Amino acid sequence: MEALLNEFVQNTREILDDNLVGIYLHGSYVMGCFNPKKSDLDFIIVVNEKMDDASKRAFMDMVTELNERGPAKGIEMSIVTKDVCKPFVYPTPFELHFSVMHLGWYRDNPEDYIQKMNGTDKDLAAHFTIIGKRGKCLHGQSIEDVFAEVPQKDYIDAIWDDISEAPEDIENNTMYITLNLVRVLAYKKEQLVLSKKEGGDWGIKNLPQKYHTLICDALREYSDGVDVTYDLRIAREYAEYMTNSIK
Repeated sequence: MEALLNEFVQNTREILDDNLVGIYLHGSYVMGCFNPKKSDLDFIIVVNEKMDDASKRAFMDMVTELNERGPAKGIEMSIVTKDVCKPFVYPTPFELHFSVMHLGWYRDNPEDYIQKMNGTDKDLAAHFTIIGKRGKCLHGQSIEDVFAEVPQKDYIDAIWDDISEAPEDIENNTMYITLNLVRVLAYKKEQLVLSKKEGGDWGIKNLPQKYHTLICDALREYSDGVDVTYDLRIAREYAEYMTNSIK
């Protein structure tokens, strides 16, 4: 993946030129639990000024091409202007976003995508927090110079927004939700910013024994890429228990 990261950085520098402030990596790759079968590559790109449509089109063409050579879950990235990073603005405005779930939209109608893929995203509070705690600057100004500390209330709101419907959703995305719930509770209880693997390990040490098999199964799927058959009754009970504990 290092060659892909280097190519992403070089291409981003060429497209954005003087508008580029920095390129920052967050997520599993910097948290020591990257699995190409289960992970994505997570970037935040910071620019000085808003981007024009031609720059967005060039950037999206580059990202979608690199995405074909990326990990199983592809590339996820957001571009933001520096003025929303420090002081931090919440919900955070973004200039452009991409993940594999939007690939079809861009391929079918790139002009529509470029016009409409902007707005605000609460998830950026979580991404900025991880950049501040665990992230890596791949190019440009330092993390300390670009990003303010995210207020705790904003981070909690963002991560709660991600798991608030866990009891309804856990059957369809058991591994992700099981491990994410532990990460949120670990932050609420101990202000820990953990990876999914670290969250699973924390859960085995801190949660009731009856949920340990579920968490271990989620860790096996995440770390080893194995197919797992979950006890969905326990998973639903776990989701209810965790969302109540987090509240």
